[in-house]
Amino acid sequence: MTIKQIYDLAIEMGTKADLRGEKKVQKTLKRFKGRYEKMTKQEKDEFDKERLVNPFSDTRILNDPSTSSEQSKKLIKKILVGIDIGVGEVLLADRLGGFDLILAHHPEGKALAGLDDVVKLQADVLNLYGVPINIAESLIHIRMEEVSRGIASVNHDEVVDAARLLKFGLLCVHTPADNLVANFLKKLIDKKKPEYVEDLLDLLKSIPEYKKAIELGAGPQIFVGEPENHCGKIALTEITGGTEGSSQIYEKMAQAGVGTIVAMHMSEKHYKEAKKSHINVVIAGHISSDSLGMNLFLDELSKKGIEIVPCSGLTRVERYKKSKK
Repeated sequence: MTIKQIYDLAIEMGTKADLRGEKKVQKTLKRFKGRYEKMTKQEKDEFDKERLVNPFSDTRILNDPSTSSEQSKKLIKKILVGIDIGVGEVLLADRLGGFDLILAHHPEGKALAGLDDVVKLQADVLNLYGVPINIAESLIHIRMEEVSRGIASVNHDEVVDAARLLKFGLLCVHTPADNLVANFLKKLIDKKKPEYVEDLLDLLKSIPEYKKAIELGAGPQIFVGEPENHCGKIALTEITGGTEGSSQIYEKMAQAGVGTIVAMHMSEKHYKEAKKSHINVVIAGHISSDSLGMNLFLDELSKKGIEIVPCSGLTRVERYKKSKK
Protein backbone atom coordinates (compact mmCIF):
# COMPACT_ATOMS: atom_id res chain seq x y z
CA MET A 1 0.00 0.00 0.00
CA THR A 2 1.08 3.58 -0.64
CA ILE A 3 0.68 6.44 1.84
CA LYS A 4 -2.35 7.64 -0.10
CA GLN A 5 -3.95 4.19 -0.05
CA ILE A 6 -3.46 3.92 3.73
CA TYR A 7 -5.00 7.37 4.16
CA ASP A 8 -7.96 6.48 1.93
CA LEU A 9 -8.50 3.24 3.86
CA ALA A 10 -8.61 5.15 7.16
CA ILE A 11 -11.32 7.45 5.80
CA GLU A 12 -13.28 4.51 4.39
CA MET A 13 -13.16 2.51 7.63
CA GLY A 14 -13.92 5.56 9.74
CA THR A 15 -16.94 6.37 7.60
CA LYS A 16 -18.34 2.85 7.79
CA ALA A 17 -17.87 2.73 11.58
CA ASP A 18 -19.33 6.18 12.23
CA LEU A 19 -22.20 6.05 14.76
CA ARG A 20 -24.10 8.60 12.66
CA GLY A 21 -24.29 6.08 9.81
CA GLU A 22 -22.51 6.11 6.47
CA LYS A 23 -25.39 7.89 4.72
CA LYS A 24 -25.25 10.77 7.20
CA VAL A 25 -21.51 11.16 6.69
CA GLN A 26 -21.91 11.19 2.90
CA LYS A 27 -24.72 13.71 3.21
CA THR A 28 -22.41 15.99 5.21
CA LEU A 29 -19.78 15.78 2.45
CA LYS A 30 -22.42 16.59 -0.13
CA ARG A 31 -23.36 19.74 1.82
CA PHE A 32 -19.71 20.81 1.87
CA LYS A 33 -19.57 20.40 -1.90
CA GLY A 34 -22.72 22.46 -2.31
CA ARG A 35 -21.29 25.26 -0.18
CA TYR A 36 -18.02 25.15 -2.11
CA GLU A 37 -19.76 25.54 -5.46
CA LYS A 38 -21.42 28.75 -4.25
CA MET A 39 -18.18 30.34 -3.05
CA THR A 40 -16.36 33.24 -4.68
CA LYS A 41 -13.02 32.61 -6.37
CA GLN A 42 -11.12 33.95 -3.37
CA GLU A 43 -13.14 31.79 -0.98
CA LYS A 44 -12.45 28.74 -3.14
CA ASP A 45 -8.74 29.52 -3.17
CA GLU A 46 -8.73 29.67 0.62
CA PHE A 47 -11.00 26.67 1.13
CA ASP A 48 -9.48 23.39 2.34
CA LYS A 49 -10.44 21.23 -0.64
CA GLU A 50 -9.58 18.03 1.17
CA ARG A 51 -12.81 18.54 3.13
CA LEU A 52 -14.73 17.75 -0.06
CA VAL A 53 -13.60 14.11 0.12
CA ASN A 54 -12.55 13.65 3.75
CA PRO A 55 -15.21 14.16 6.46
CA PHE A 56 -12.61 13.97 9.25
CA SER A 57 -10.57 17.16 9.43
CA ASP A 58 -8.31 15.70 12.14
CA THR A 59 -7.03 12.91 9.87
CA ARG A 60 -4.48 13.91 7.24
CA ILE A 61 -1.31 13.09 5.36
CA LEU A 62 0.93 15.59 7.13
CA ASN A 63 4.08 14.98 5.14
CA ASP A 64 4.57 13.01 1.96
CA PRO A 65 8.20 13.03 0.84
CA SER A 66 7.24 11.86 -2.65
CA THR A 67 8.63 14.20 -5.30
CA SER A 68 7.80 12.24 -8.42
CA SER A 69 5.09 9.96 -9.79
CA GLU A 70 7.35 6.97 -9.26
CA GLN A 71 8.05 7.80 -5.63
CA SER A 72 4.37 8.40 -4.96
CA LYS A 73 3.79 4.76 -5.88
CA LYS A 74 6.33 3.56 -3.31
CA LEU A 75 4.93 0.72 -1.24
CA ILE A 76 4.96 1.05 2.53
CA LYS A 77 6.57 -1.96 4.18
CA LYS A 78 7.36 -0.85 7.73
CA ILE A 79 5.60 1.75 9.92
CA LEU A 80 6.39 3.27 13.30
CA VAL A 81 3.03 3.79 15.00
CA GLY A 82 2.31 5.71 18.19
CA ILE A 83 -0.60 7.30 20.02
CA ASP A 84 1.35 10.56 20.24
CA ILE A 85 4.12 11.31 17.78
CA GLY A 86 6.51 14.06 18.78
CA VAL A 87 9.92 15.14 17.58
CA GLY A 88 11.39 12.44 19.82
CA GLU A 89 9.51 9.68 17.98
CA VAL A 90 10.62 11.10 14.62
CA LEU A 91 14.24 10.97 15.84
CA LEU A 92 13.60 7.43 17.12
CA ALA A 93 12.44 6.36 13.66
CA ASP A 94 15.60 7.88 12.20
CA ARG A 95 17.81 6.20 14.81
CA LEU A 96 16.25 2.75 14.39
CA GLY A 97 16.06 3.03 10.63
CA GLY A 98 14.09 1.12 8.03
CA PHE A 99 10.74 2.92 8.36
CA ASP A 100 8.75 4.00 5.32
CA LEU A 101 6.12 5.91 7.31
CA ILE A 102 5.37 7.32 10.75
CA LEU A 103 1.73 7.00 11.81
CA ALA A 104 0.22 8.95 14.71
CA HIS A 105 -3.19 8.72 16.32
CA HIS A 106 -3.47 12.15 17.87
CA PRO A 107 -3.46 14.93 15.30
CA GLU A 108 -0.60 17.27 14.52
CA GLY A 109 -0.12 20.00 11.93
CA LYS A 110 -3.14 20.87 9.84
CA ALA A 111 -5.08 17.99 11.40
CA LEU A 112 -4.66 19.52 14.86
CA ALA A 113 -5.71 22.90 13.53
CA GLY A 114 -8.94 21.27 12.31
CA LEU A 115 -9.72 19.38 15.52
CA ASP A 116 -12.60 21.67 16.48
CA ASP A 117 -14.51 20.82 13.31
CA VAL A 118 -14.98 17.11 14.15
CA VAL A 119 -16.51 17.97 17.54
CA LYS A 120 -19.77 18.76 15.74
CA LEU A 121 -20.40 15.03 15.10
CA GLN A 122 -21.13 14.73 18.83
CA ALA A 123 -24.40 16.60 18.31
CA ASP A 124 -25.70 13.90 15.97
CA VAL A 125 -24.54 11.14 18.31
CA LEU A 126 -26.27 12.82 21.25
CA ASN A 127 -29.42 13.06 19.17
CA LEU A 128 -29.26 9.30 18.56
CA TYR A 129 -29.57 8.86 22.34
CA GLY A 130 -32.58 11.15 22.60
CA VAL A 131 -31.14 14.62 23.20
CA PRO A 132 -33.04 17.12 21.01
CA ILE A 133 -30.81 18.12 18.10
CA ASN A 134 -31.32 21.86 18.67
CA ILE A 135 -30.05 21.59 22.25
CA ALA A 136 -27.16 19.29 21.29
CA GLU A 137 -26.04 21.57 18.47
CA SER A 138 -26.26 24.71 20.59
CA LEU A 139 -24.09 23.30 23.35
CA ILE A 140 -21.65 21.57 20.98
CA HIS A 141 -21.08 24.78 19.02
CA ILE A 142 -20.06 26.51 22.25
CA ARG A 143 -17.60 23.68 22.88
CA MET A 144 -16.26 23.88 19.31
CA GLU A 145 -15.42 27.53 19.86
CA GLU A 146 -13.62 26.65 23.09
CA VAL A 147 -11.56 23.98 21.33
CA SER A 148 -10.75 26.35 18.47
CA ARG A 149 -9.47 29.00 20.87
CA GLY A 150 -7.53 26.40 22.84
CA ILE A 151 -5.53 25.12 19.87
CA ALA A 152 -5.00 28.52 18.25
CA SER A 153 -1.75 29.14 20.13
CA VAL A 154 -0.27 25.69 19.53
CA ASN A 155 2.85 25.17 17.39
CA HIS A 156 0.98 22.92 14.97
CA ASP A 157 3.86 22.09 12.61
CA GLU A 158 6.68 21.30 15.04
CA VAL A 159 6.50 17.54 14.47
CA VAL A 160 5.62 17.93 10.79
CA ASP A 161 8.78 19.98 10.23
CA ALA A 162 10.91 17.32 11.91
CA ALA A 163 9.42 14.63 9.65
CA ARG A 164 9.96 16.82 6.60
CA LEU A 165 13.62 17.50 7.43
CA LEU A 166 14.30 13.81 7.96
CA LYS A 167 12.25 12.90 4.88
CA PHE A 168 9.70 10.72 6.67
CA GLY A 169 6.14 10.31 5.53
CA LEU A 170 3.82 11.37 8.37
CA LEU A 171 0.14 10.49 8.69
CA CYS A 172 -2.34 10.84 11.55
CA VAL A 173 -5.57 8.87 11.96
CA HIS A 174 -7.74 10.30 14.73
CA THR A 175 -11.55 10.31 14.43
CA PRO A 176 -11.67 7.26 12.11
CA ALA A 177 -9.88 5.23 14.81
CA ASP A 178 -12.14 6.67 17.53
CA ASN A 179 -15.16 5.74 15.39
CA LEU A 180 -13.84 2.18 15.25
CA VAL A 181 -13.65 2.08 19.06
CA ALA A 182 -17.17 3.46 19.47
CA ASN A 183 -18.59 1.02 16.93
CA PHE A 184 -16.74 -1.93 18.49
CA LEU A 185 -17.96 -1.11 22.01
CA LYS A 186 -21.52 -0.43 20.87
CA LYS A 187 -21.79 -3.81 19.17
CA LEU A 188 -20.31 -5.56 22.21
CA ILE A 189 -22.62 -3.77 24.66
CA ASP A 190 -25.67 -4.36 22.47
CA LYS A 191 -24.79 -8.06 22.33
CA LYS A 192 -23.97 -8.61 26.02
CA LYS A 193 -26.54 -6.15 27.42
CA PRO A 194 -24.89 -5.48 30.82
CA GLU A 195 -27.57 -4.77 33.42
CA TYR A 196 -25.47 -3.33 36.24
CA VAL A 197 -22.54 -0.92 36.18
CA GLU A 198 -20.22 -3.62 37.51
CA ASP A 199 -21.27 -5.86 34.59
CA LEU A 200 -20.34 -3.09 32.16
CA LEU A 201 -17.00 -2.63 33.90
CA ASP A 202 -16.26 -6.37 33.73
CA LEU A 203 -17.16 -6.37 30.05
CA LEU A 204 -14.62 -3.64 29.34
CA LYS A 205 -12.00 -5.45 31.38
CA SER A 206 -12.38 -8.49 29.14
CA ILE A 207 -10.96 -6.54 26.17
CA PRO A 208 -7.19 -7.13 25.71
CA GLU A 209 -6.20 -3.47 25.47
CA TYR A 210 -8.01 -2.70 28.72
CA LYS A 211 -6.53 -5.79 30.38
CA LYS A 212 -3.07 -4.46 29.60
CA ALA A 213 -4.08 -1.04 30.93
CA ILE A 214 -5.04 -2.67 34.25
CA GLU A 215 -1.48 -4.02 34.52
CA LEU A 216 -0.20 -0.48 33.98
CA GLY A 217 -2.52 0.96 36.61
CA ALA A 218 -4.74 2.71 34.07
CA GLY A 219 -7.59 0.25 33.60
CA PRO A 220 -11.34 0.90 33.31
CA GLN A 221 -12.95 2.42 36.39
CA ILE A 222 -16.19 3.84 37.68
CA PHE A 223 -16.01 7.62 37.98
CA VAL A 224 -19.62 8.26 38.96
CA GLY A 225 -22.12 5.80 40.44
CA GLU A 226 -21.91 2.50 42.31
CA PRO A 227 -21.11 -0.99 40.98
CA GLU A 228 -24.59 -2.25 41.85
CA ASN A 229 -26.36 0.62 40.09
CA HIS A 230 -28.48 -0.28 37.08
CA CYS A 231 -26.92 0.86 33.79
CA GLY A 232 -30.15 1.95 32.18
CA LYS A 233 -29.56 3.35 28.70
CA ILE A 234 -25.83 3.18 27.96
CA ALA A 235 -24.50 6.02 25.81
CA LEU A 236 -21.19 6.10 23.92
CA THR A 237 -21.26 9.85 23.54
CA GLU A 238 -17.73 10.49 24.79
CA ILE A 239 -15.68 8.01 22.79
CA THR A 240 -15.48 9.82 19.47
CA GLY A 241 -15.85 13.41 18.31
CA GLY A 242 -12.37 14.85 18.70
CA THR A 243 -12.33 15.69 22.40
CA GLU A 244 -14.64 16.20 25.39
CA GLY A 245 -18.01 17.69 24.62
CA SER A 246 -19.93 20.32 26.55
CA SER A 247 -19.96 20.09 30.33
CA GLN A 248 -23.54 21.40 30.23
CA ILE A 249 -24.93 18.41 28.32
CA TYR A 250 -25.41 15.93 31.18
CA GLU A 251 -28.66 17.33 32.49
CA LYS A 252 -30.11 17.06 28.98
CA MET A 253 -28.81 13.51 28.64
CA ALA A 254 -30.45 12.52 31.92
CA GLN A 255 -33.71 14.03 30.73
CA ALA A 256 -33.36 11.95 27.54
CA GLY A 257 -33.17 8.79 29.65
CA VAL A 258 -29.43 8.12 29.55
CA GLY A 259 -28.38 6.21 32.66
CA THR A 260 -24.72 5.47 32.00
CA ILE A 261 -21.97 7.03 29.91
CA VAL A 262 -18.91 5.19 28.66
CA ALA A 263 -16.07 7.66 28.11
CA MET A 264 -12.36 7.55 27.32
CA HIS A 265 -11.58 10.18 29.95
CA MET A 266 -13.34 12.97 31.84
CA SER A 267 -12.22 16.32 33.28
CA GLU A 268 -13.10 17.38 36.81
CA LYS A 269 -15.61 19.94 35.53
CA HIS A 270 -17.42 17.31 33.44
CA TYR A 271 -17.28 14.82 36.30
CA LYS A 272 -19.04 17.23 38.67
CA GLU A 273 -21.78 17.97 36.15
CA ALA A 274 -22.37 14.27 35.38
CA LYS A 275 -22.58 13.50 39.10
CA LYS A 276 -25.01 16.36 39.63
CA SER A 277 -27.23 14.84 36.92
CA HIS A 278 -27.12 11.36 38.54
CA ILE A 279 -25.57 9.71 35.47
CA ASN A 280 -23.24 6.74 35.98
CA VAL A 281 -19.87 7.27 34.31
CA VAL A 282 -17.54 4.43 33.39
CA ILE A 283 -14.12 5.50 32.13
CA ALA A 284 -12.71 2.93 29.73
CA GLY A 285 -9.31 4.61 29.55
CA HIS A 286 -7.78 7.08 27.13
CA ILE A 287 -4.61 5.56 25.70
CA SER A 288 -6.01 2.02 25.95
CA SER A 289 -9.11 3.07 23.98
CA ASP A 290 -6.90 4.79 21.42
CA SER A 291 -4.89 1.58 21.14
CA LEU A 292 -8.09 -0.41 20.53
CA GLY A 293 -9.17 1.90 17.71
CA MET A 294 -5.75 1.96 16.10
CA ASN A 295 -5.43 -1.82 16.35
CA LEU A 296 -8.69 -2.33 14.48
CA PHE A 297 -7.25 -0.16 11.72
CA LEU A 298 -3.70 -1.55 11.85
CA ASP A 299 -4.96 -5.12 11.43
CA GLU A 300 -6.02 -4.18 7.91
CA LEU A 301 -2.49 -2.97 7.19
CA SER A 302 -0.96 -6.11 8.70
CA LYS A 303 -3.12 -8.20 6.38
CA LYS A 304 -1.33 -6.46 3.51
CA GLY A 305 2.03 -7.55 4.88
CA ILE A 306 3.00 -4.20 6.40
CA GLU A 307 5.18 -4.49 9.50
CA ILE A 308 3.89 -2.48 12.47
CA VAL A 309 6.30 -1.29 15.16
CA PRO A 310 4.36 0.19 18.14
CA CYS A 311 5.63 3.03 20.29
CA SER A 312 4.37 5.95 22.39
CA GLY A 313 1.76 4.06 24.39
CA LEU A 314 0.31 1.89 21.63
CA THR A 315 -0.56 -1.58 22.92
CA ARG A 316 -0.57 -3.75 19.81
CA VAL A 317 -3.20 -6.52 19.68
CA GLU A 318 -3.67 -8.42 16.41
CA ARG A 319 -7.24 -9.68 16.22
CA TYR A 320 -7.22 -10.95 12.67
CA LYS A 321 -4.64 -13.61 13.53
CA LYS A 322 -6.82 -14.85 16.36
CA SER A 323 -9.79 -15.16 14.04
CA LYS A 324 -7.84 -17.53 11.79
CA LYS A 325 -7.29 -20.06 14.59
